[in-house]
Amino acid sequence: MKPSKLILPVIVLSQFCCTSLWFAGNGVMPDLVTTFGLSESAVGHLTSAVQFGFIVGTLVFAILSIADRFSPSKVFFSCAILGALFNLGVVWEGNSLGSLLSFRFFTGFFLAGIYPVGMKIAADYFEKGLGKSLGFLVGALVVGTAFPHLLKQMANTFSWKAVLMATSCLAVFGGLLMMSLVPDGPYRKPSQKIELSAFFKVFRNGSFRSAAFGYFGHMWELYTFWAFVPIMLTTYTLLHPTITFNIPLLSFLIIGIGGLACVMGGYLAQLMETKRVAFMALLLSGACCVISPLLFAQDSEVLFVAFLIFWGMVVIADSPLFSTLVAQNASAEIKGTALTIVNCIGFAITIVSIQLLNEMRTWTNSNMVYMILALGPILGLIALISKDSSSKARQST
Repeated sequence: MKPSKLILPVIVLSQFCCTSLWFAGNGVMPDLVTTFGLSESAVGHLTSAVQFGFIVGTLVFAILSIADRFSPSKVFFSCAILGALFNLGVVWEGNSLGSLLSFRFFTGFFLAGIYPVGMKIAADYFEKGLGKSLGFLVGALVVGTAFPHLLKQMANTFSWKAVLMATSCLAVFGGLLMMSLVPDGPYRKPSQKIELSAFFKVFRNGSFRSAAFGYFGHMWELYTFWAFVPIMLTTYTLLHPTITFNIPLLSFLIIGIGGLACVMGGYLAQLMETKRVAFMALLLSGACCVISPLLFAQDSEVLFVAFLIFWGMVVIADSPLFSTLVAQNASAEIKGTALTIVNCIGFAITIVSIQLLNEMRTWTNSNMVYMILALGPILGLIALISKDSSSKARQST
């Protein structure tokens, strides 16, 4: 049965509305520090709380096989409502650092029932052309990631409380859309029981393992690059005092352009092998990591910004493709669990990468530190190549 043409747009819109919970806090962080009298170090803690909540949430959802045992659309809706409520809790005037951390943690926890579950819903509908479908889906997330930088441009237009209230309303709207307009997909095969072994079972498949490790390498680079885009722009202006940047707007463009790259990657995957397109994007982003120190020395702001825009495209273009490979190489009964597991490990890796680079920047002012991001793509490429090599060896015997 061919799905309605409205299904994919509804999934994409719902995903964007609900994942806005993730990034809204970043856009109002300075206001939270001022309003509640927090120290500057609290910014990092509040940002990490959402990530940590998401990691714990994906772990729990994976172990309990939530997305495979229950209707994914209903799971998505329930988590959208709960995530919106915890996001709204931040506006309470009696908040302390502890309560703010709790609200952000549980917002992240319930995002585990939104982001990977949204991909599971898409996989249940689009067995063919899944790369293109997930390209649109991840593209919506990328635009959501970039959105806080645009919010900083409009900081004087809306109060920080209005921003949080609006994003909670958006999440509720997205959840309602998903539940009312996207029934269970034709390729869904529900699991009847909790499979506690599923967390380890999925990695026995060599093709799944290759795709997952490629994704992990990609995640080592991705969120750290996004986190440090404003810092890279600031560093460049310090090295070249005659140059000035509109850093919030440029950050939005550099990160947001990745949404277009996700869609382009999805269409390319229909013309070429999905794995090959993912390999090319990972190779190019790894090359950007290696040559990045050279660009800081160039006395051309156009070249520097163009380089960051290109990096912003190739760093994310492979994300929906790896998710496609993960979904295609997991059995139907645990497809949602497999996507959730990979997200859990991938986002845990991002915390290590961000903290490592942040620590390295306290040791040195050298821009060589960004080369450490190449470690992820290198290991990811090795995982993809080793799988191809082992497959050819089996075919020759």
